[in-house]
Amino acid sequence: MDNKPWHVLYVIAKHENKVARHLAGRALEYYLPLYSERSRWSDRTVAVERPLFPGYVFARFPPHSRLVAISTPSVLRILGDTVSETVDCADIERIRESLASGYALKPHAGVAAGTRVRIRHGIFANTFGIVTDLRRTCNVVVSLSAANQSFSIEVDLSDIEIVEGAILPALMQPRVSQHRSGSGKFA
Repeated sequence: MDNKPWHVLYVIAKHENKVARHLAGRALEYYLPLYSERSRWSDRTVAVERPLFPGYVFARFPPHSRLVAISTPSVLRILGDTVSETVDCADIERIRESLASGYALKPHAGVAAGTRVRIRHGIFANTFGIVTDLRRTCNVVVSLSAANQSFSIEVDLSDIEIVEGAILPALMQPRVSQHRSGSGKFA
């Protein structure tokens, strides 16, 4: 397995498949994760494949091929200039394996409230995320910082552990609901 990190290509909206075809034609390694979603048309319901990260395509290439990647039609720019701003190959492999295994990964726009957790079991073991919905199972949002994108995954409550002492930004703190008594309680 190749351990080179993946670059994040920021592309024109709804041109992800076009960029993937162009990258293939230029013999550059790319990955466009797709998820399936039911869409209601006027006369029927169909399954459509959509990008997990709208507006982004992942690509691996040697430094001398950077110009080839950036000059690909519909590519606006390559995010980041350093290795720390690329996506680790293990993260891409986990996404690839989970989609192939039937996990329900869906795009997630952002996190407004929640608890920082570590997933303990499964393909995403030892991955950190934020819980966004809590029922019998919970939705955990996992972020790819280099792409500034997130996706959610549904996991069993027994498969997560709360990360103690995590300092969360104000936007990620649990919402406090005000009751008639005026006391605050976590929602």
